[in-house]
Amino acid sequence: MASFQFVIKDAKGARSEGIMKALTMEEAIDKLTREGATIISVKSSAEGAFRGRLSLFDRLMLTIYKIRTGVGLKVLVFFTRQLATMFSAGLTIEKSLSNLEKGEKNKKFRKVLIKMSNDIKKGFSLSEAMEQHPGVFNSLYVSLVKAGEVSGTLHTVLDELAIYQEKMEDTRRKVWSAMAYPIFIIFVLIVVVFILFYWIIPMFARVYENFNADLPVPTLLAISISHFIRDNLFITFLLVIAFFMGIFLVYLTDKGKYLIDSIILKFPVIGNMLKNSIFSKFSRTFSILMTSGVPIMETLELVGDVVQNAVIGTAVRNARKMVKEGYSVAGAFKKTGVFPPTLLQLISTGEETGDMDKLLGKAAEFFEKLVDSVIVRLTSLIEPVLIILMAGIVGTIIIVVYLPIFNLGLAISQGAK
Repeated sequence: MASFQFVIKDAKGARSEGIMKALTMEEAIDKLTREGATIISVKSSAEGAFRGRLSLFDRLMLTIYKIRTGVGLKVLVFFTRQLATMFSAGLTIEKSLSNLEKGEKNKKFRKVLIKMSNDIKKGFSLSEAMEQHPGVFNSLYVSLVKAGEVSGTLHTVLDELAIYQEKMEDTRRKVWSAMAYPIFIIFVLIVVVFILFYWIIPMFARVYENFNADLPVPTLLAISISHFIRDNLFITFLLVIAFFMGIFLVYLTDKGKYLIDSIILKFPVIGNMLKNSIFSKFSRTFSILMTSGVPIMETLELVGDVVQNAVIGTAVRNARKMVKEGYSVAGAFKKTGVFPPTLLQLISTGEETGDMDKLLGKAAEFFEKLVDSVIVRLTSLIEPVLIILMAGIVGTIIIVVYLPIFNLGLAISQGAK
């Protein structure tokens, strides 16, 4: 007999979940119905988000596949909202997809809609059709749709999913808006440093050669780097590309991702903003999964993947193991030492009152406000900080180049001898 995870509500409206044995899913649903329970979701225990040990090559191929087949979040937000509206208006999934396919301007996503429409005509469910496109629909999206199909509340789940994606898109847009200026300044700084080493320093080097003087070590080092860049421009670009590719490959490994994410979260101001953004996403995702009737163990597994940060994702997975061993959800999260007291208190209260989904929604709003406040601070601080950084790096290079000129008389006398 197979095992099936279920989430139900009893006659009093209390939510409960567990695992039962049955030959088929239909038999499991029939047993629960006869007991007078309201079914929220039923699924095979063998199903769930894929959690395997992938090799570095597999992870690289998976990343390339997602880049090649994926679509932007804005496209997915618009699709979910339109699908929810059409389905709520009484159109069938097949008709809704057909209408969306005709109006879709994104060629890549249009092919996905055509394939999904054909799969549904063959008898696939919507979630099964979406599972064929992991680069577009992640495990969270598919699990929510599947929960809506089983419970008969697909239209409600699609509405909630559309709202969830809109809020995620709004938070992502705010974070990237705050990061755009620093990224631009850093790019300009790299260009300025390249110009200094490729054109300016060689000019000074030729002047110093005429003096035939002993140059300070920092100046000699700067001139050597400049000569290397000018004489090996192609190799220099290859080294730069190899450096960033190396960081990317390290980031694909578990230890590398954990190390880099740890460093990012410790950045002044920016790290705090990213941390609040992650906790907002964590709370919002947890809330919508609980509302949709996804079992707690699968919820924790999906949330661990969705946060997209190795430090917090590892903490969620450790908490999941502790919950499986009998800890309360709040107690498990507290033992990880990663989650803030406010979030822990709301989760604890939610466990006691049975309103965890609503309180997690409140937590998401709280952290979204924190993100907004940090962005305001970041906007006022980032400009002077970056100007000081740029002036410091460029100024240091210029001082190194000008060191021999500060003692020009001695340099000339040494050259005369």
